[in-house]
Amino acid sequence: MISYYKQGIERVWQKARQNAFYRGIPFIWCSNNLTTSFAIQCYWYRLLNGDATYGELEQACFDWLLGCNPWGTSMIYGLPANGDTPTDPHSAFTHLGHYPIDGGLVDGPVYGSIYKSLIGITLNEPDEYAGFQSDLVVYHDDYGDYSTNEPTMDGTASLVYLLAAKEIDKPKQTTVTYDLGAITRGNTHKKQLALVFTGDEYSDGAAYIARLLQQEKTRASFFFTGRFYRNAGTNKVIGLLKSQGNYLGPHSDQHPLYCDWNQRDSLLVTKQQFDHDLANNYTAMAGFGINKKDALYFLPPYEWYNDSIAAWTKQQGIQLVNYTPGTYSNADYTTPDMKNYRSSKAILDSIINYEQRSATGLNGFILLIHIGTHPARTDKFYYQLPALLNYLRQRKYSLTTVSDLLQ
Repeated sequence: MISYYKQGIERVWQKARQNAFYRGIPFIWCSNNLTTSFAIQCYWYRLLNGDATYGELEQACFDWLLGCNPWGTSMIYGLPANGDTPTDPHSAFTHLGHYPIDGGLVDGPVYGSIYKSLIGITLNEPDEYAGFQSDLVVYHDDYGDYSTNEPTMDGTASLVYLLAAKEIDKPKQTTVTYDLGAITRGNTHKKQLALVFTGDEYSDGAAYIARLLQQEKTRASFFFTGRFYRNAGTNKVIGLLKSQGNYLGPHSDQHPLYCDWNQRDSLLVTKQQFDHDLANNYTAMAGFGINKKDALYFLPPYEWYNDSIAAWTKQQGIQLVNYTPGTYSNADYTTPDMKNYRSSKAILDSIINYEQRSATGLNGFILLIHIGTHPARTDKFYYQLPALLNYLRQRKYSLTTVSDLLQ
């Protein structure tokens, strides 16, 4: 049965993968019924086989019904509340009696060729979706269109099952915080945090930080670029950090800017460029015996990304992470000539002030610091680490690696 399910799903997927909506269901009469039933088929396949390969296809069908479609409207009367949903269905119950039919699933879009061949269809009102119709497929929220806007009992019954399945299939309540697909904080109920150091072209604090962590018997996490890993001058300290049990992960290979600073949704790299750059980063890490399976958390260059980068990362079986906002710890790269310059004392004070005024303190924090900075910054924040570690110890925090923090 599982094989039968997969065979059908795969055939739909081969069509769906070619368009932005992952749409592989034919636009014949009652296409929404088919969409609902197909989503259930994907759900059962995933549930029975434990294979999430078609998870995005399953979700795309669900999203289609709730408005992720060319008309931008839900196909379910009254759901979601206050959303764009059918208001003039082909239902005498509603059209004559003015009774709401919340939860009713309408037939759904049909091929333009089918619509044009039907007898007796006349739209009663101007088509509010006229700008989104095409020769391929049409949908009308109009009482006169019995082909696309008639609520059906069988489709609605299937929808009830699908919604119930989604309810029990909800992910367990997470103990981590996400932002645009990246984990930015661990469990806020545990008094622990992770110190994270990133490095690319500067490594002036590496030896000092390694010695300090060894003296304090403390572990941290380090995310380096491929350039950093390949730098002959950092080989010894990277080996030392690894031998101490610290977490070493990727930070891109060439430290590219992934997306525009002002228009975050505008990508500056292609997926191919992203994949190639990250692969080179892992290749450089392999030279130190760091396998990809042991470094599945990835911190983006410039700590700047969008949901596309998070999705591309996930497709590689890796989880994107970023620093926890709220303090100025990551401003330790600034130099006196910059408008946003922060002195090391100001940065330390910002961390302490946040910890004292926040109800959850620094619980679950990913506290980012740079392992090296431009020579123009002579006030190096890493020299404040003894004071910071002493404060955290007094406040009863335990320090751990990102991998342990996010388990």
